[in-house]
Amino acid sequence: MSTSYDTLLVEERADRLVVTLHRPEARNAISGRMISELHQVCERLERDPRLLLLTGHGGVFAGGADIAELLERGGDEALQGINSRLFDRVRRLPMPTLAAVEGWALGGGAELAYACDLRIAGPGAVFGNPEPGLGILAAAGACWRLPELVGESVAKQILLAGRTLDAPAALAAGLVIDVVPAGELLTAAHALLDRMTRSSATALRLTKLVVDSPGAHPLADDLAQAVLFEGQDKKDRMTRFLQKRASESTSTNTSKTGSKTDSKDASTDASTDASKNASKTASGGAAKNPEQERSPV
Repeated sequence: MSTSYDTLLVEERADRLVVTLHRPEARNAISGRMISELHQVCERLERDPRLLLLTGHGGVFAGGADIAELLERGGDEALQGINSRLFDRVRRLPMPTLAAVEGWALGGGAELAYACDLRIAGPGAVFGNPEPGLGILAAAGACWRLPELVGESVAKQILLAGRTLDAPAALAAGLVIDVVPAGELLTAAHALLDRMTRSSATALRLTKLVVDSPGAHPLADDLAQAVLFEGQDKKDRMTRFLQKRASESTSTNTSKTGSKTDSKDASTDASTDASKNASKTASGGAAKNPEQERSPV
């Protein structure tokens, strides 16, 4: 299905959707239009579950929400949770989501990245939530997601003291999985998703569902595992694993047997040579010294 967007660039692949925030005139600030279009993306991924790679255009992830629009919003709009409802929907997508962040990820941009399952950063990535400086709070998930991601102390440093996390600090805090060299962000992001695609898609979906279901354990774990245990994918994967291990074990044993045989043959050859020398000595006297053979008579 082909869909045109005003604020997004969308690349569709068989196993993933690559979505680039694209408002270069506003540092990819999250506008109402972008929110609407991201809801369309979520609808597609709910209907046809695939991995999501979310990134920003032009070396910036998202410089925040659109301040001009926020200025015009009142209490009714706040209660609608315009941003928070979208970010919660992103969080609940069936398959894993990855934010590839370079440059600024501030305010609503940071909260969108927090809503993804994983984050990977370029060297220039900066995360922050400066909302109190604008007379509001980070109400689209940062106040409760960020403490879960980096701990209460670091979260309060960001939310209350206005601290920003650059790429090394974000890595140290566990906010991002890796920091990759400049120009390699998307390559590294796709490599990470490629690694995920080698896993069972059903197992990934159920693992994400269980991890995101606090308070439902261990019942949720048991029910999800029961579904996977009955699946053919699990049987095929485990059978291949056991066959590979058996093949490697046979190969190792064959190699060890060959080494023992070679050692035994070498020992036999040495014993044979010793016997021959002893026989020659007994029949023809002591063996000649090589130096004597070369000396003149």
